Amino acid sequence: MTVVGPFGLSVRDQALETDVQTGLAAVEEGLLDATKSEVPFITEAAQHLVRAGGKRFRPLLVMLSSQFGDPYAPGVVPSAVVVELTHLATLYHDDVMDEADVRRGVPSANSRWGNSVAVLTGDFLFARASHILADLGPEAVRIQAEAFERLVTGQILETAGPRDGRDPIEHYLDVMSGKTGSLVAVSCRFGAMISGADESVVDILTQYGERLGTAFQLADDVLDIASDSHESGKTPGTDLREGIPTLPVLHLRAMAEAHGRPEDIELCELLDGDLSGDAELNEVLRRLRVHPALAQARRDTVRYAEEARATLAPLPDCYAKSALAELCDAVVHRAG
Repeated sequence: MTVVGPFGLSVRDQALETDVQTGLAAVEEGLLDATKSEVPFITEAAQHLVRAGGKRFRPLLVMLSSQFGDPYAPGVVPSAVVVELTHLATLYHDDVMDEADVRRGVPSANSRWGNSVAVLTGDFLFARASHILADLGPEAVRIQAEAFERLVTGQILETAGPRDGRDPIEHYLDVMSGKTGSLVAVSCRFGAMISGADESVVDILTQYGERLGTAFQLADDVLDIASDSHESGKTPGTDLREGIPTLPVLHLRAMAEAHGRPEDIELCELLDGDLSGDAELNEVLRRLRVHPALAQARRDTVRYAEEARATLAPLPDCYAKSALAELCDAVVHRAG
């Protein structure tokens, strides 16, 4: 049993381990190649987050999903590079919107070079992803375009907030499905489709990825409150400071409205106040870390992860299926 990939995933088969390790190494080379430019400064900015590391969660899903067809099909690694480049590009843009100072344990691109460079570097990565995608055929282009539309729509809906009369938590879960679930679903879909897996298998793995991606994002919501910067690679409370309504905060507000506890109302008022100072932010983090709202967000994470696991049931038993099921446990573990 060997540990590979994100979260210390255990692979119990030598052949699968070799395929995954070889594939991820090829993806790493592909990322560095795709982020090179004739302009040295562009290369430096574009490789900033590549070299900072990361879980390579999406490429791992491509590799595992390809095991249900031919994992050596020539388009598997390029498709994994495409989804990771797309993900990286969104991180450059997210950090500008969130005014984040740290990403993956290093200074964010916007804090190092300014917002304009960060945005344009994200655009550069999107362009490089599109260039690789064109060689994968029109169906892959269409799938990626639809996923990217969902991703952007989710981001816009998060910014706009729920329409009048809609439950904020229900709205938020839909947003997360678009923002994160869509690209994770494509990772599984590309791996299965490009490897030539049966259409029914492609559909199952796409549904699995959608649910797992949502669970993954909800775990990030929990980590933004519960972790320190060493664990998460970014500054704790970044979303709180920017007023982004993460799931624990939405549960807190719902509890405050339903029960009217003075301590909940007071905490909501603190969240609505100025959190630019470290003392204020740390006080909010301290209270949220012991609040039932955070525990409820953890339960929601578990629910989506268990739904992802259940989706895998019709697939034939194999080491790749076991590894995908273990990823559900790993996502839950991240959320504590």
